[in-house]
Amino acid sequence: MEAGTIFYSAIPWKPKQPFPRNPSSFPRFIRASASSQSQGGYRGPKPSQDLVADWVMNNDDAVRSLPIYVGGASLLAVLFNRTVSGIAPVADASSSQSRADLLAISLAVTSILTGLVWLSIRPKSITVVNPKGVECQMICSYLPDSVVSELLWAWESLSAVTCCRSLVVVYDGIYLLQIGMAAESGNSGEAVIVDASKLKQGSVYLGVMRSKAQRYLANLLLYPGRSELPFLPSNTQ
Repeated sequence: MEAGTIFYSAIPWKPKQPFPRNPSSFPRFIRASASSQSQGGYRGPKPSQDLVADWVMNNDDAVRSLPIYVGGASLLAVLFNRTVSGIAPVADASSSQSRADLLAISLAVTSILTGLVWLSIRPKSITVVNPKGVECQMICSYLPDSVVSELLWAWESLSAVTCCRSLVVVYDGIYLLQIGMAAESGNSGEAVIVDASKLKQGSVYLGVMRSKAQRYLANLLLYPGRSELPFLPSNTQ
């Protein structure tokens, strides 16, 4: 998971005390262009295609094995050339041919070792898991409808195009939004509510606010995620 700040624009609202409310009744603001729909397609910039990168991605195993084949073929070519050239098989330091053969053999062996390293190092595949917890939809009751609509739009966009299953927004030390999957509070079946004051005192929050950059947590079961982010599902990746 990654913890970070999203935006710093001012929110036109003065909260007294945040209370959760159901966001399903708020209006959604959607901007659409009638001209683009009438012409029957998207007319914006199209993403560029890199044919070489696409080919490498589709043939990952072959590309990783390529240095082994190149090194092996080069090694055989050097040995064959040494055999048919009539030069003594014993290396002679005074012979330029021997020095060139030794250099070619060294490069061929290096290429073979590079291919072996490429085959041994592979990116770890991501396994999709079902978060352990309960569904939660909590929004501060003092937010204006326009801000609520923006927050819901951000959540719907993240949950639709990414693997994001939980979203928590804390602004200016105040808990604004908790939506998606949340940790279950005991056996009551209720979600663990975010404690903004406790969150602000943790090293994760302080580090993010100090560096103004996201922070990656490899495992929520370990410190500091286990103690500072108890409201997220325990198996959050």
